[in-house]
Amino acid sequence: MSKSPYDVIIRPLITEAATDALELNKYTFEVDRRANKVEIRDAIEEIFHVRVTKVNTLWRRGKVRRRGQSSGRTPDRKKAIITLAAGDSIEIFTNV
Repeated sequence: MSKSPYDVIIRPLITEAATDALELNKYTFEVDRRANKVEIRDAIEEIFHVRVTKVNTLWRRGKVRRRGQSSGRTPDRKKAIITLAAGDSIEIFTNV
């Protein structure tokens, strides 16, 4: 059973660093923790109809949060930085 592209890509990440990377044609997304680079590339190309030249992934470890005496962790997240071919862009980020 193959994953839907919408199961692989969770949401775009709009941060200060991600906004600065837009000038280099790099877009940042939170992705499914089990997704590999090939699945991420295929999902981005299918959803946004662009050509992906590079996929970099990294893990964001969850932070420890306290509420009174009890403490817990926020979930770990996987982030992907997508580099698009020259001339391609994703419309979601153009309104930022």
